[in-house]
Amino acid sequence: MPPFSADQPQTILIVASTAYDAAALRRMLRRHHFEVHAVARGDEALAAARNGELALVLLDVALAGSASLELCPRLQQASQHPLPVFLLSTHPGEDERMRAHEAGAAAYLPMSLPIDEMAEKIMLYLQAISPAPVLAGMPTMATLEVNYHTMLAGSPDAILLLQRGSNRILDVNRRTRQLFGMTETELLQTDLLSLCPPLQADGQPSDHVFATDLEQVMSGAVQVFELEMLHSSGRALTCELRMVPLTTQEHRLMHVRIVDVTSRKLAAELRDGKNALLEMIARGAPLLETLDRLVRLIEAQIDGGHCTVMLLNPDGVTVQSAAGPSMPAEYMSALNGLPIGPAAGSCGTAMYRKQTVIVSDILNDPLWTPYRNAAAHFGLRACWSMPILLDKDTVLGSFAMYYQEERVPDEEDRRLIHTATHLAGIAIARTRREEELERHREHLEELVSARTAELQQAKQEAELANEELSTVLDNLSTTQQELVRRDKLAALGALVAGVAHELNTPIGNSLTMAGSMSERTAALREDLKTGLRRSALESYLEQAAAADEVVLRNLNRAAALVAGFKHIALDSDDSQRSRFVLGDVVATLLQSVQGEVARQGLELIEDVDHWLEMDSYPGALTRALRHLIDNSLVHGFSARGGRNGDARGSITLSAHESANGEIALTLSDTGVGIAPENLPRIYDPFFTTRLGAGGSGLGLYITHNIVTGVLGGHIEAASTPGQGASFMLRLPKIAPR
Repeated sequence: MPPFSADQPQTILIVASTAYDAAALRRMLRRHHFEVHAVARGDEALAAARNGELALVLLDVALAGSASLELCPRLQQASQHPLPVFLLSTHPGEDERMRAHEAGAAAYLPMSLPIDEMAEKIMLYLQAISPAPVLAGMPTMATLEVNYHTMLAGSPDAILLLQRGSNRILDVNRRTRQLFGMTETELLQTDLLSLCPPLQADGQPSDHVFATDLEQVMSGAVQVFELEMLHSSGRALTCELRMVPLTTQEHRLMHVRIVDVTSRKLAAELRDGKNALLEMIARGAPLLETLDRLVRLIEAQIDGGHCTVMLLNPDGVTVQSAAGPSMPAEYMSALNGLPIGPAAGSCGTAMYRKQTVIVSDILNDPLWTPYRNAAAHFGLRACWSMPILLDKDTVLGSFAMYYQEERVPDEEDRRLIHTATHLAGIAIARTRREEELERHREHLEELVSARTAELQQAKQEAELANEELSTVLDNLSTTQQELVRRDKLAALGALVAGVAHELNTPIGNSLTMAGSMSERTAALREDLKTGLRRSALESYLEQAAAADEVVLRNLNRAAALVAGFKHIALDSDDSQRSRFVLGDVVATLLQSVQGEVARQGLELIEDVDHWLEMDSYPGALTRALRHLIDNSLVHGFSARGGRNGDARGSITLSAHESANGEIALTLSDTGVGIAPENLPRIYDPFFTTRLGAGGSGLGLYITHNIVTGVLGGHIEAASTPGQGASFMLRLPKIAPR
């Protein structure tokens, strides 16, 4: 075929009924400017060939037609230029190869041929690349002859030459002899299946498994598979077999490389087993179940050994068997309750010493003297034991390996027993902690129950005390109501006495004057009978005028007293709500009382933030402040004696906005103050220290009702006897509605 040029078609067509890795082939051929397309039917392949763009066709034998593979020549006939066709077979054979040649195929290849080799064959055929040059003096694959036996002997892997069909072993190397523990002569007198157990690990017959794997190797589906084999001692070997067919004109041979993966598989099983054990421990599986699983895992890793786990009892002296599934049950039962000590076999001594004890010959080791006969009875000859420690001072138990022959541990044995001891320690410590937590939980429940009982008792006692207290409070309330009633009656009596005293004077004066005038009127009437003199009439008129003045003055005084008593309670409906400036209300109030304050020789001081605004009841506020000023005049300064400048002092009214948004009004004086024993009663109705002397005991009571009721605020009083008194009103800017 002429060398490839850029003008030639550059499309490789894949015609296959099964999936073929066209993408991988495309990546391999892209550097040489080839395109790769794939179809799954013959008619699609013929249509592509008629377009004249195909450089080469990869045709699956399954789509090539009948036994004559007629699609191959039809593709060549449909193309406008010579079209090479590579036939691909899933089961290559000599008969099919001959039919492919007769159909005009350019090549006959296995479908499983690696993609890189397929790409190389395509590019070499299309001359897109040149064959490797032949160097002078260097052998070629066609001329190179190598002694196969010499090559096997030098290989570091276990290799044997097998005859296909009979599976008879034809040649082995030294590594193969070492792997199976057999001589070359022994191996050459047997076949491969004789090196396998009758059944594989999955229960299938070994001959069936091997035949299936061999068929897949021949079809190119696999090159490596796993097979269970046997050492001459009977020890199981897990092996990986890599098989390469070698076919000559005379023989059908198989090159077999064997790799012992037993250690790798055991390591994987140990890793998976450790993970499974840790999951059991994490989810709180029973301790004995966990330890049994651990012992079985370790026994699967060793050859011919038996394992046990012993636990140290809480007394710290005796032991208890926990796990030993492959050991005689009678032997395990005999260990229960045995004491630890300096010569108590392997396990008892290991727990006593807190270090590993290796006994390679039980029958001759002094540590086993007390138990030698029992060991001999059960065929035990070696025992290695490692203590299970929570910490350096706390022993939990021991893990032991038994053998029926004298034996010392190697590095792998030591690693396994250390791993087992570590896992057993985790499981036992977890169980001990859970048991301790359970004990604490039970104790806590006992404490909670006891405390609950105490609280229940305390509750009952409290309920009883509460009942008694309720009775006492009821009695106290009754007593208080009685005392209040008595106090009110006493106050009412005092008020009535005061009212009587206050009204008695003007009424008495009026009655006296009226009686006197009645007598004079009778005398005047007698004078009329005898003759009335002018002087007598003028005298009577003068006396009548004087009497009228006295009676009128006293009756006005009585009327004023009665009007004052009518203000015992404030009717809030009389107050009108409005928005107002506080300074204006205070100024009006002070102007109305200025004359009375001045007549007593007192100074009236104002300290008010004038422009403070309120939404409240200005009339009620004015009355409350007026009562406070009157209280100072009557009680603070009148008691000091005198009027018209005889009593000196001051009354101060201040108003400011407080931090919490309220308005604080304070009225203070420098008068005599309030006695401490009277301070708690100043807001009681009818309470006064000036009864009969101008005081009714209602002023502060009315003030308290106004401030706490209508204005929605608070009032506080403070006093230092001899230095004055002060009243603070805390009022909201917006009164409640």
